[in-house]
Amino acid sequence: MAKFAKYAKNVDPVAVAKTQAANVMKAMQGDTIKSVGTARNYEQALSTAAQCANKIFHCGLRELTPQQAEQYLNDRAVEVGQKTLDMDRQAIQAMMQNVSGKLSSNERLPVVKSEHSQHLNCRSYTTEQVTMIANAQNERNALSTEIAHAAGLRAHELLTIARIEERALSDRPALESKFTGRNNAVSYSVTGKGGLTREIQLPRHLSERLEERRLESPVDKTDRNVIYKNCRYDVAGGQSFSTSFSRASNRVLGWSSGAHGLRHSYAQERMSELQSNMTRGVALEVVSQEMGHFRPEITEVYLR
Repeated sequence: MAKFAKYAKNVDPVAVAKTQAANVMKAMQGDTIKSVGTARNYEQALSTAAQCANKIFHCGLRELTPQQAEQYLNDRAVEVGQKTLDMDRQAIQAMMQNVSGKLSSNERLPVVKSEHSQHLNCRSYTTEQVTMIANAQNERNALSTEIAHAAGLRAHELLTIARIEERALSDRPALESKFTGRNNAVSYSVTGKGGLTREIQLPRHLSERLEERRLESPVDKTDRNVIYKNCRYDVAGGQSFSTSFSRASNRVLGWSSGAHGLRHSYAQERMSELQSNMTRGVALEVVSQEMGHFRPEITEVYLR
């Protein structure tokens, strides 16, 4: 157990995180970090990362692993622009190379693309609008639109759908109230950003249509130069699906927020459903877990 755990209950968590970041920077300043400005920016970035490490991963800043760092950066990508996200990555990478030893000198953390501007500009779709868009697509793309809307999926996650028993889920915290109200639903799994595999649930009528498109043998698919192995269903996903969705939306609505708007729709609709039975804070946490985020605050971005 990390040392912070002994006193985190009695000390301001922000103060704990700042202390951890300051101690890391003391070890790097001089030989590794010479610029005062860079040191200041790195310390702020590490302080924010430490808060997540302490609260979500239950470890100290120095114990943060590369995989956890990537997961943290993927969540941050929703909140901040590319410049800040790159600074976060560089600060954590420098710590792991020079202080914690989690990375060798020639290893790098993956570059994560910011989604912040996309979320600021994104509008959700009503159920009626989603139906109109699906009706303007071919059967294969329409099914993907309905699945993405029903489960809050990213476009590339459609390529990773598997039956729940076919792939182990990532070790993630989960409330018992997760998927509350999703009666007669069928569980599947998808693998999202950072390689995290989570459970999703589909209405039975969508599950039946999906199973009709199950492949005899899994195949590998490539999207945006990324290879998705063992794709089990003949459904649209990735860039080709996003293009189909946007074109159909422009045809029938006269505008498009992109396929990512379906995740906004999911978040907003689920929050409305859940708040009839639970507090807003608990509902935020449930939706965050269903969508594959670590922090409930991320869900707030989808509610704008």
